[in-house]
Amino acid sequence: MKILVCVKQVPDMESRFRPDAAGVWYAETDLAFRVNEYDEYAIEQAVLLKEQLGGEPEITLLSVGPDRVVEAVKKGLAMGADRAVHVRDEAAHFKDPFQIASIIAAYAKGEGFDLIFTGMQSLDRGSSQVGVAVAEALGYSCVTTVVAFEYADGTVTVKRELEGGVKGTVRMKTPALITCQLGLNQPRYPTLPNIMKAKKKEVNVIPVEQLLQQEARLVLVKFSAPAKKGGGVILEGEVADQVDRLIGILKDKTAVLR
Repeated sequence: MKILVCVKQVPDMESRFRPDAAGVWYAETDLAFRVNEYDEYAIEQAVLLKEQLGGEPEITLLSVGPDRVVEAVKKGLAMGADRAVHVRDEAAHFKDPFQIASIIAAYAKGEGFDLIFTGMQSLDRGSSQVGVAVAEALGYSCVTTVVAFEYADGTVTVKRELEGGVKGTVRMKTPALITCQLGLNQPRYPTLPNIMKAKKKEVNVIPVEQLLQQEARLVLVKFSAPAKKGGGVILEGEVADQVDRLIGILKDKTAVLR
């Protein structure tokens, strides 16, 4: 069995985001980067399946982006993946979901992967489009927002999260693509021995020009920070005075008492 896991490196969401000079994306200055949270569930599920099947499946990680994304794939290798592919692209953030999906599909077409795991979405762009677009390009069955996974004899049975907490159960044959949701598993922390082993694992670098054959269908035209709001007002003094002042503020500043 061959498994592909798609991995994206994203900024830590605790970072302070600012528009870049062109105003179309965020500036990377002073940002900390990490593996996309949903992709960690994808890596973990692939490793769990490898363990279930006695180590037989080969897990390949694929990440599109600049040189810094190698740190993300190294974490995946330390978690238990076997090899990695880095599609080097210094302008990956300008690629729309269709282009990213076409890059992944162009690589995967000749590899014969039985299962592909992706995150449900990325934390920075949040389109939720890449996984399903890859499945469509490859002609694979696809299930999204998966929160439970089972595999036996070439058949995948999953539970997917629907609206209002409802779960749907889906069964399909491989080859298939799964997009992973929060709650699917608990990603492991790489151990020090596995971190050291990961340094010796293969990371194959492919220039994006060898795989990208599609023009963008969406163009990001503006990235802006939220508008600054005024500070709050702290009311002090006697309770009766505070109530009077509050009523005055509500009448003057809002439509609550109008």
